[in-house]
Amino acid sequence: MTTPRHVALGLCSYTHDSSAALLVDGQLAGFCEEERLTGDKHTKAFPARSLDWLLTENDLTPADITSVGYNFQPHRYLAAVAQLPNHLTRPSTRARAAARAASFTKVAARTRSRLQLISQQFPNATVTAVQHHRAHGLYTFASSPYPEAAVLIADSLGEIQTTTIAHATRTPDGAYDHRILDAIDDPAALGYAYGAITEHLGWRRGDEEGTVMALAALGDPGRFREVMAQAVRITATGFTLDPALLPLRVLSSRYPRVSERLAAATCRPRHPDEPVEQVHQDLAAALQERTEQVMLHLAARARTLTGAARLCLGGGVAANCVAVGKIVEAGLFDEVHVPPAPGDSGTAIGAAAAVHLAAAGTLPGDVGGCYLGPSYKRLDLPAEPRPGTRAHRPEAPARFLAGQLAHGKIVGLFHGRLEAGPRALGNRSILASPLLPDVVDRLNATVKFREPFRPFAPIVLAEKAGDYFTLPQPAPFMSIASGVTDLTRTVIPAIVHANGTARVQTLDHDSNPFLAEVLAEFAALTGVPVLINTSLNIKGKPICGTPDMALDCLVGSGLDALLLEGRWVTK
Repeated sequence: MTTPRHVALGLCSYTHDSSAALLVDGQLAGFCEEERLTGDKHTKAFPARSLDWLLTENDLTPADITSVGYNFQPHRYLAAVAQLPNHLTRPSTRARAAARAASFTKVAARTRSRLQLISQQFPNATVTAVQHHRAHGLYTFASSPYPEAAVLIADSLGEIQTTTIAHATRTPDGAYDHRILDAIDDPAALGYAYGAITEHLGWRRGDEEGTVMALAALGDPGRFREVMAQAVRITATGFTLDPALLPLRVLSSRYPRVSERLAAATCRPRHPDEPVEQVHQDLAAALQERTEQVMLHLAARARTLTGAARLCLGGGVAANCVAVGKIVEAGLFDEVHVPPAPGDSGTAIGAAAAVHLAAAGTLPGDVGGCYLGPSYKRLDLPAEPRPGTRAHRPEAPARFLAGQLAHGKIVGLFHGRLEAGPRALGNRSILASPLLPDVVDRLNATVKFREPFRPFAPIVLAEKAGDYFTLPQPAPFMSIASGVTDLTRTVIPAIVHANGTARVQTLDHDSNPFLAEVLAEFAALTGVPVLINTSLNIKGKPICGTPDMALDCLVGSGLDALLLEGRWVTK
């Protein structure tokens, strides 16, 4: 084996959504989110299992790592200290000003300590702290096919930044230019606002914002429109938050993120076990509407500042597929790209790209795929994988699976390499026929164990997408909420959410030949080249990254069967 010239490791660790990415001589050798191997959703632990897989898969040891990129720079947190005098002079922020500055200083020190811990594990590597939004931006752009784009990153917090607009270009030989043209700093943070109200409504901040996005479709945004417009104010250059409604951020869970004044103007905090009422739906609707308005405003500003015809969107807020859909519909750009892992886990790829770029002077090779994690094709599965289950290998598995789905079975699918990001993209999925009248209720109640208003995403053969969806561009990573056609409303209304959209995944044969074959076989049986595709997990658990996790999901849920690397497992 030829010794690699440059081995770059990217890490997201110690905060949330830990992950690791490996570039070998400029080619992405793999990427994995640690939660998929440990079962601890949004884990902040060092991604030890992901790293072990990456090294083993590529016949490397920690001593072979040339450079390590970590997705935060400690000194940038100290910019919050410089804000202290301004916060002390304002009555609305004075009470939290000192605690805020102290908390950011503490996190800066912790980040320095984390870098030292990382250095100790890789004796021959240069460890580099990468600016968080630069890591987001590098991955977001490098994962696109564009030679030039505006890059808009919007999240809760990256050191001190929360929103950045950059102009990125690359040439065929890999030369790269990435310039941040504008930045918005905390305390103006769209992700902070969305997370704060998610928590106020009784769901887990940093995890269940998607639930609130779904709930919003059932509410009336007009009820709290003025309150949200005051809480999140649009300005000529971006937006600000009103600290009287969304209090100044302190990096500590002891400080609530929603003020008593905002609660009085909307609703009291909802306990997770309490019923969801109209007032909760209306607040969610107003929050979602304001988020869409701000994101459209930022996208328009990105077009003005860069002049680019295409947009790359990253950061946690880019996971808001309804807002992304609004940007696409607005026609501000010829095309919009969201990578498969737009949140913090994807910054591991961006951090690896940053240190490779520094060493080689070029962007790494193709990092745009989604099937980047471990596979288990050589799995030795016994005839009884779990007590009370049976496994056999069917002939023509794609045709067999399509037939089972056409007959109403809800099936877990585990095959090939683990996908990146929060969406199931066909390798760790639960599939079902959209033609079943009760399929959404059954999936929510007996398989996923989640709220009854949650919708399910469709997957469609790319060449047939125009028959069912109005989206004017591909959506390979299930990142965009699309309008639907009359055919969809008539034939498969189960995949249409209350707001008239569907978070569609368009699939071509080259990206996932097996699933494309399943769709084609299902279409041959039913006339419809569309399936419901949701993640292989139950509520509160991460997507199943290992065969054991998938078998546990089968046994512990209402799944009818699991197709596990070509074996049909039933209970």
